[in-house]
Amino acid sequence: MTARPSVLFVCVHNAGRSQMAAGFLRHLGGDNVEVRSAGSAPANQINPVAVDAMNEVGIDITAEQPKVLTTDAVQASDVVITMGCGDACPIFPGKRYEDWKLEDPAGQGIESVRPIRDEIRQRILTLLGELGVEPVTS
Repeated sequence: MTARPSVLFVCVHNAGRSQMAAGFLRHLGGDNVEVRSAGSAPANQINPVAVDAMNEVGIDITAEQPKVLTTDAVQASDVVITMGCGDACPIFPGKRYEDWKLEDPAGQGIESVRPIRDEIRQRILTLLGELGVEPVTS
């Protein structure tokens, strides 16, 4: 792993879970972690309920756009975390892969998205600890 670890979050549409995870990691990891997110079949826009849920905890992801998953993004990352995209993600030797089983926030109301958001935050804190990165406190 590099001195500044790089993490790629991948889900199908890159509109909800992976964007929330990337938002939390950027916020909590600060400049100590490089963050990417992508989707195997990107949506046209980020899920507005995911945006609202993140705004509730002081993280603004409104400027983010769903991006297509590329081989280059996987190769440039130390850790690849998938969220329901299964075999769409290419596998390269020497990379750390995790699959986070999280409910898809697509089509759900804010009450259902909040627990998903909160679980993602806890997983990000665990990941930071595993990467040896102290969370940024705001």
